[in-house]
Amino acid sequence: MIGPGTDARVLIATRPVDFRKGPDSLAALIKAELGADPFTGVVYVFRAKRADRIKLVWWDGTGLCLMAKRLEQGGFRWPRIQDGMMRLTAAQLGALLEGLDWRRVHGTRRPLAPRIAA
Repeated sequence: MIGPGTDARVLIATRPVDFRKGPDSLAALIKAELGADPFTGVVYVFRAKRADRIKLVWWDGTGLCLMAKRLEQGGFRWPRIQDGMMRLTAAQLGALLEGLDWRRVHGTRRPLAPRIAA
Protein backbone atom coordinates (compact mmCIF):
# COMPACT_ATOMS: atom_id res chain seq x y z
CA MET A 1 0.00 0.00 0.00
CA ILE A 2 1.24 3.46 -0.81
CA GLY A 3 0.77 5.62 2.23
CA PRO A 4 2.23 6.55 5.59
CA GLY A 5 4.85 4.31 7.15
CA THR A 6 4.22 1.76 9.87
CA ASP A 7 5.94 3.94 12.48
CA ALA A 8 3.75 7.00 11.84
CA ARG A 9 1.84 8.75 14.63
CA VAL A 10 -1.87 8.80 13.77
CA LEU A 11 -4.45 11.33 15.01
CA ILE A 12 -8.14 11.15 14.12
CA ALA A 13 -10.43 14.16 13.98
CA THR A 14 -13.63 12.80 15.49
CA ARG A 15 -15.98 15.34 13.88
CA PRO A 16 -16.91 15.00 10.19
CA VAL A 17 -15.44 17.54 7.73
CA ASP A 18 -16.51 18.90 4.36
CA PHE A 19 -15.11 16.36 1.90
CA ARG A 20 -14.70 18.95 -0.85
CA LYS A 21 -11.58 20.12 1.02
CA GLY A 22 -8.20 19.30 -0.45
CA PRO A 23 -4.85 18.83 1.30
CA ASP A 24 -4.16 22.56 1.75
CA SER A 25 -7.61 23.24 3.22
CA LEU A 26 -7.31 20.26 5.56
CA ALA A 27 -3.84 21.44 6.65
CA ALA A 28 -5.30 24.87 7.41
CA LEU A 29 -8.08 23.16 9.39
CA ILE A 30 -5.48 21.19 11.37
CA LYS A 31 -3.63 24.38 12.24
CA ALA A 32 -6.65 26.62 12.97
CA GLU A 33 -9.11 24.33 14.73
CA LEU A 34 -6.88 21.66 16.22
CA GLY A 35 -3.90 23.87 17.05
CA ALA A 36 -1.46 21.35 15.59
CA ASP A 37 1.31 21.61 13.02
CA PRO A 38 0.37 19.64 9.86
CA PHE A 39 4.02 19.57 8.70
CA THR A 40 5.47 17.28 11.38
CA GLY A 41 4.85 13.89 9.76
CA VAL A 42 1.81 13.07 11.88
CA VAL A 43 -1.01 11.39 9.91
CA TYR A 44 -4.32 13.20 10.36
CA VAL A 45 -7.46 11.21 9.56
CA PHE A 46 -10.79 12.81 8.64
CA ARG A 47 -14.21 11.38 7.92
CA ALA A 48 -17.20 12.51 5.91
CA LYS A 49 -20.73 12.71 7.31
CA ARG A 50 -21.36 9.34 5.72
CA ALA A 51 -19.12 6.80 7.39
CA ASP A 52 -18.05 5.22 4.08
CA ARG A 53 -15.44 7.89 3.21
CA ILE A 54 -12.12 8.75 4.81
CA LYS A 55 -9.20 11.11 4.06
CA LEU A 56 -5.65 11.05 5.40
CA VAL A 57 -3.30 14.04 5.28
CA TRP A 58 0.39 13.92 6.21
CA TRP A 59 3.73 15.56 5.43
CA ASP A 60 6.25 13.07 4.03
CA GLY A 61 9.23 15.42 4.16
CA THR A 62 8.90 16.59 0.55
CA GLY A 63 5.27 17.56 0.30
CA LEU A 64 1.77 17.33 1.71
CA CYS A 65 0.14 13.98 0.90
CA LEU A 66 -3.58 13.25 0.61
CA MET A 67 -5.11 9.79 0.56
CA ALA A 68 -8.83 9.25 0.13
CA LYS A 69 -10.78 6.00 0.35
CA ARG A 70 -14.44 5.16 -0.17
CA LEU A 71 -15.79 1.76 0.81
CA GLU A 72 -18.11 0.13 -1.71
CA GLN A 73 -20.06 -1.71 0.98
CA GLY A 74 -20.50 -0.94 4.66
CA GLY A 75 -18.75 1.84 6.51
CA PHE A 76 -15.66 2.60 8.53
CA ARG A 77 -15.85 1.92 12.27
CA TRP A 78 -15.58 5.34 13.82
CA PRO A 79 -15.41 6.69 17.36
CA ARG A 80 -18.36 8.65 18.72
CA ILE A 81 -18.66 12.12 17.23
CA GLN A 82 -17.27 14.69 19.66
CA ASP A 83 -14.83 17.59 19.60
CA GLY A 84 -11.12 16.91 19.51
CA MET A 85 -8.65 14.33 18.34
CA MET A 86 -8.00 10.69 19.12
CA ARG A 87 -4.74 8.75 18.75
CA LEU A 88 -4.43 5.39 16.97
CA THR A 89 -1.51 3.04 16.42
CA ALA A 90 -0.30 2.25 12.90
CA ALA A 91 -1.86 -1.24 13.23
CA GLN A 92 -5.22 0.28 14.21
CA LEU A 93 -5.00 2.65 11.23
CA GLY A 94 -4.41 -0.34 8.94
CA ALA A 95 -7.50 -2.06 10.35
CA LEU A 96 -9.55 1.15 9.97
CA LEU A 97 -8.51 1.51 6.32
CA GLU A 98 -9.55 -2.09 5.65
CA GLY A 99 -13.00 -1.39 7.09
CA LEU A 100 -12.36 -3.58 10.13
CA ASP A 101 -13.12 -2.76 13.75
CA TRP A 102 -9.87 -1.00 14.78
CA ARG A 103 -10.87 -1.20 18.47
CA ARG A 104 -10.07 -4.93 18.43
CA VAL A 105 -6.43 -4.33 17.44
CA HIS A 106 -4.10 -4.11 20.41
CA GLY A 107 -0.44 -3.24 20.67
CA THR A 108 2.13 -5.97 20.92
CA ARG A 109 2.90 -7.32 24.34
CA ARG A 110 6.41 -7.23 25.69
CA PRO A 111 7.93 -10.67 25.92
CA LEU A 112 8.73 -11.83 29.42
CA ALA A 113 12.32 -12.75 30.11
CA PRO A 114 12.67 -16.40 31.14
CA ARG A 115 13.37 -17.01 34.81
CA ILE A 116 16.29 -19.16 35.86
CA ALA A 117 15.20 -22.16 37.84
CA ALA A 118 16.66 -22.29 41.33
